[in-house]
Amino acid sequence: MATSSTSPIPERHDPYAVLRLPEFRRFISARFCITLAMQIQAVVVGWQIYDITKDPFSLGLIGLAEAVPSITVALYAGHVADIVPRKRIIITVLSVLLFCSLALLVYTMGIGEFLRMWGTLPIYSIIFLSGIARGFMGPAVFSFMPQLVKDKSLYSNAISWSSTTWQAASVAGPALGGLLYAFGGVTLAFSVDAALVLLALVFYGLIAGRPLPESQGPKLNIKESLQTGLKFVFGNQIILSALALDMFAVLFGGAVILLPVFASDILEIGPQGLGALRSAPAIGSVGMAVYLAHHPITKGAGKKMLWCVAGFGACIIGFGLSDWFWLSFILLLLSGLLDSVSMIIRSTLIHTFTPEYMKGRVSSVNNIFVGSSNEIGSFESGLAAKLMGVVPSVVFGGTMTILIVSFTAWKADQLRKLSFK
Repeated sequence: MATSSTSPIPERHDPYAVLRLPEFRRFISARFCITLAMQIQAVVVGWQIYDITKDPFSLGLIGLAEAVPSITVALYAGHVADIVPRKRIIITVLSVLLFCSLALLVYTMGIGEFLRMWGTLPIYSIIFLSGIARGFMGPAVFSFMPQLVKDKSLYSNAISWSSTTWQAASVAGPALGGLLYAFGGVTLAFSVDAALVLLALVFYGLIAGRPLPESQGPKLNIKESLQTGLKFVFGNQIILSALALDMFAVLFGGAVILLPVFASDILEIGPQGLGALRSAPAIGSVGMAVYLAHHPITKGAGKKMLWCVAGFGACIIGFGLSDWFWLSFILLLLSGLLDSVSMIIRSTLIHTFTPEYMKGRVSSVNNIFVGSSNEIGSFESGLAAKLMGVVPSVVFGGTMTILIVSFTAWKADQLRKLSFK
């Protein structure tokens, strides 16, 4: 006599589940537009400033002019994102960024002639203002996204598609900016930049606002609010160890700042090869993010994160030792692929373990970790290259990344055992 099976049929994963939400589609469309705009702006501003000054040091000041205000306001921006409706912050920030894009556009036209007596100061001032705006935007966007998704089981899916969108724009932006500048001039390039920011503003305007999540406990003043956010991060081993792991990996493993040296003196591939090397990590990141949207990581997420960061360090070591272009390209592509896994797992665990009413503040701490490691990492790479030589400094950075992973795996047992249900 035949018996019917009572075992449940496993639920099939839908890789496009979050894309079926109309407001999330508008969210990633807006993110694509603003990322593309900022990448175009970065390329064109770099060319414009170098064209005026002919001084490579002036290019480093661009990153400083943006990073310093962004990091400075980060904690306060996180506090604001937890007490002011997130959409209102995003709309305000995009309006400021639109003003900055239009100001850069005006600077290229006849009306901006009187400003040229000040040299590059007006440009740096605009970048400084945009840095403040972007410092407020990070926590607001981070904490607004889960309000659109609601279902925590879709967080990983949402982060994968959001990461794919950001990486795709990061790949296309510099290339598009260069083409616009080369064939249409600086005025056309900044016109497209401003149009994309305006389009992002429109997309966000089509998303319904969300009320703030209910806070737990008594109302806090600014100092108490910031202290609560910091205590939450530093009191949660999983979040703190994930943030620290990413920070030190970027701090020691960031070889991107030295790519011009490799392209010119070691691989001898010229500016065209440099462009390919710079795009390789982003290409790997896009591919992995799309894969993880279809095959999300659940079991053993912590161990996989640790292995991927260690693999990232190994790729950096291999890149430093390589004198063959295609091997270097593949290693950088793999480094981006592995970094994407780490980034998606880190973002998923922060969204999963952080209460909704505190996500702005936690995101701001995350932005400080990531933002400072990028800028300080570039300085560390340059200093190490000066003291040790280019190749030894890159090998040293990759080795330090692997050692940091080993230490984290030993000390952070909760991260090592992390799994997503």
